[in-house]
Amino acid sequence: MLNIHNLSVSFQGDYLFEKITFQLGAGTRVGLVGKNGAGKSTLLKIISGEQEYDEGAIATDKEISIGFLKQDIDFEVGRTVLEESYEAFKEIKTLEKKLEEINTQLAERTDYESESYHDLMVDLNEVQHQYEIHGGYNYQGETERILQGLGFQREDFNKLTETFSGGWRMRIELAKLLLQNNDILLLDEPTNHLDIESILWLEEFLKNYAGAVVVVSHDKMFLDNVTNRTIEISLGKIYDYNKPYTQYLVQRKELREQQLASQKNQQKQIEQTEKLIEKFRAKASKATMAQSLIKKLDKIDRIEVDEDDNSVMTLHFPVSITPGKIVIESSKVSKSYGDKEVLRNVDLMVERDSKIAFVGQNGQGKSTLAKIIVNELSHEGTMKLGHNVQIGYFAQNQADYLDGSKTVLDTMIDAANEKNRSKVRDILGSFLFRGEEVDKYVRVLSGGERNRLALAKLLLQPFNVLVMDEPTNHLDIKSKNVLKDSLEKFEGTLLLVSHDRDFLQGLTDKVYEFKDRKIKEYLGDIEYFLEQRNLQNLREAEKRTVIASEGKQKNSGGKQSYENQKKQKSLTNKLSKTEAAIGKLEKEIKAIDAELAIRYDETIAKPNFFDMYQSKKDTLSELMEEWEKITNKLEELI
Repeated sequence: MLNIHNLSVSFQGDYLFEKITFQLGAGTRVGLVGKNGAGKSTLLKIISGEQEYDEGAIATDKEISIGFLKQDIDFEVGRTVLEESYEAFKEIKTLEKKLEEINTQLAERTDYESESYHDLMVDLNEVQHQYEIHGGYNYQGETERILQGLGFQREDFNKLTETFSGGWRMRIELAKLLLQNNDILLLDEPTNHLDIESILWLEEFLKNYAGAVVVVSHDKMFLDNVTNRTIEISLGKIYDYNKPYTQYLVQRKELREQQLASQKNQQKQIEQTEKLIEKFRAKASKATMAQSLIKKLDKIDRIEVDEDDNSVMTLHFPVSITPGKIVIESSKVSKSYGDKEVLRNVDLMVERDSKIAFVGQNGQGKSTLAKIIVNELSHEGTMKLGHNVQIGYFAQNQADYLDGSKTVLDTMIDAANEKNRSKVRDILGSFLFRGEEVDKYVRVLSGGERNRLALAKLLLQPFNVLVMDEPTNHLDIKSKNVLKDSLEKFEGTLLLVSHDRDFLQGLTDKVYEFKDRKIKEYLGDIEYFLEQRNLQNLREAEKRTVIASEGKQKNSGGKQSYENQKKQKSLTNKLSKTEAAIGKLEKEIKAIDAELAIRYDETIAKPNFFDMYQSKKDTLSELMEEWEKITNKLEELI
């Protein structure tokens, strides 16, 4: 499908990567990993044709289609969610316009017996045929299915895209890509703005995707669940293994240990041979043997050990001054966005040096309460900060607040004061911005580099209470580990919003679960919370956030709840199987449609072709109806 051979890219004389070679075939799902700045996004841009490369070659099959989800996207103002999503079907929309024009002409004309009227009828049949081949009668239902899978409600479909946050606009762009059925799908950090249910849905979708997928992600669980191959970019080289991420780490570690052992043994042999050479050189009778050993030594293929890029940022959060015993106290805090109530009469008391995690589904109010605490949102009720409290705040989209027209150095200098301005270069160096890298403009930085810069900027202000909303977005796996280590050592008060169990593990001593406009306190770490909820991981916790009516709870009791869980699990499994069948059938119909478009006469000449073709379409319609019924039943249970 796609072959990359000896590909090299350099910036200002230094290679980002050099002479890398790999292939992509149908069904390949690659996890592209590596440190921030290693070249992952650059490689995706090159594959998509958006960026040039210096050396090498890229060969693809004819008429191959590539879809690319970038970290930064632009939308045209004035379109609704559905209208923007329908942009995925440019050919169908063109055919719809032609059909409308032909039907308008036919409605206006009365010369039914004329040749031109007859030609119009022929054109109508041809355009209708093409419209059907391209899925014109199915695309609207499919669009709604994908949008709902990514978390949109039906009432959202006719809202303008500009009324949604950047994360929701990213979901619309992802929906468009998934609807296009591209041969190759390139996804750059697709899970950053998805809630847990949407991530689970996307995982199932990608596992059944017929084409090739290349995904950049720092979510280990997502990579393990979706990918069947890992390519790591490190120090200008790639390491390519047919294993998902965690298995790849184990295999690469074992390989490196084998290389080290083999290299050590080879070095011993070389040293012994060199000693013999020196010994034989001193004797004229042994000179021939010495020359033979020298030639033998020259022919040895020296074993090289794969290099590891272990450069990581260093991070330390200092506490400014000691605050009072109670740092945050709220009473009856409520917040609504229009008609949608997010929080209702929330009481919260945070003591000095607490380490607290906020968990729960997207839209349950975690980020809202964080913004209320830092005084970024108006609200009902009272929110008081304690004596000497100084808050440091890292927003979920903190990197978006950076000015793209400034350099890295200017960004830091402008945020510094007289006391810490002299330390700016040292702070940048500890965040891996060294030498000429401080002169880079913010707009050219990768998502991970911008997050590192935002963290560096945070250190320029004094604080003793740290509020962080999804701080690991865009950070590579090594940087996430450094951040976690720094937060474990932080001696102040920490409030952390996160979906990541691995990141939260061992980091907090109290958990607040956000659900049904309320918060519930669990006096323990994330493991204790999951144990109390009888869950394996945060994904289950968020997926099982079921808002049941008080009447149902009173009438049904524990048995009914258990029965509902059983039904819900059964329906969820059935839904996954139905979606898989729909995906498979759509691919088969698409392949037939493509064959019809290329070799129409030969294709229709096949025995029982039309019966087979219509049967597949009928089955697809039945499956779509079945999908809708299952979805409705699930919604009734929830």
